[in-house]
Amino acid sequence: MPIITISRGSYSRGKEVAEKVAERLGYQCIAREVILEASKEYNIPDFRLMKAVHDAPSIFERFSYGKEKFICYFQTALLKRLRSDNVVYHGLAGHFYVKDIPNVLKVRIISDMEDRIKLLMERENISYQSAHSRIKKDDGARSRWSQHLYGIDTADPVLYDLVVAVNRLSVDNVVDVICHTAGLKTFATTPEARQAMEDLALSAEVKTALLEVKPDIEVCARSGVVSIGVGAQLMKEPGRMAEIQKIAAGVSGVKEVKVNSSHMLGLTD
Repeated sequence: MPIITISRGSYSRGKEVAEKVAERLGYQCIAREVILEASKEYNIPDFRLMKAVHDAPSIFERFSYGKEKFICYFQTALLKRLRSDNVVYHGLAGHFYVKDIPNVLKVRIISDMEDRIKLLMERENISYQSAHSRIKKDDGARSRWSQHLYGIDTADPVLYDLVVAVNRLSVDNVVDVICHTAGLKTFATTPEARQAMEDLALSAEVKTALLEVKPDIEVCARSGVVSIGVGAQLMKEPGRMAEIQKIAAGVSGVKEVKVNSSHMLGLTD
């Protein structure tokens, strides 16, 4: 069975769908936990990471390589969870981190604005105008966040394998559709798919380990062999090169480290 990522706008019943899919399939269901794990693992207050999610891009402008570091921290924490399979993730941008992994079913839940407003009004006991303004604000923040970090629009249907309108179907019907699709052979967890996930997770761990040395470094892993791409100038600094190799080699799962010019990354034998 595949990993499932569920993207949704606020008050689109995506959380409810994710929880029911996970219950039906016997999967873990995760979202905010990834932020908390990233903050604990990398000693960053969780409120800062949460603020980064909601206030980007301004939050990143206050820190050197803020965007790159956030992506590394978050991606590493997420992939540690996903590499075990049998996971439904319904947080922000999960589909982006695993866009090239074949056994990931990427789902987008959409809902009519009027239905979203009605749901928020009922939950918070607020006026129509207040609910409408809050949803528009949330949608805008999510759009800016994904555009700034990844250059994508999370509402673009091309990014997903399945787009489901929850207001046209019941939540249970949407769960049925997702679970049926997850059972298709296309999304089966093959040895190749599992290896692709392991390679991606290891690349993220190595890149994160090297953040303080070279935050913009390029890393690619294949079956435990890690290729690191650096600029021509850095290649002339043996001390820093040795430090990079030592740190990378110390990451669990790394069997060999190769350092190449950035333009050669992934092209060497």
